[in-house]
Amino acid sequence: MAHTLLLVDDEPNILISLEFLMKREGYQVLLARDGVEALELLAQHRPDLILLDVMMPRKNGFEVCQELRANDAFKSIRILMLTAKGRDTDVAKGLALGADAYMTKPFSTRELVEKVRSLLLLS
Repeated sequence: MAHTLLLVDDEPNILISLEFLMKREGYQVLLARDGVEALELLAQHRPDLILLDVMMPRKNGFEVCQELRANDAFKSIRILMLTAKGRDTDVAKGLALGADAYMTKPFSTRELVEKVRSLLLLS
């Protein structure tokens, strides 16, 4: 059975590119354009991994990550923060809030696919 990924990003071009890449790798894909939409989707679906942008309208990725880690129902979902916020303090904040991994944009698609695979092996 294919793993399910939730891709959360407010940039349509990034969302489309990630959707194509992850579907090509054989994953089932859910899409959300901001943090609020992601949390609404999580009420109905349980992905194995979330690729989560930080800078989004309505609710940012740090807030989403913190909410998920505070809820026992979502603690087993792997979170990979995928963002342009690459300062050391941003990375430390994301990991401290419960992200399993942190990658900065621009990213190598090969490295992203490898990171997704490695995180799914841990679940």
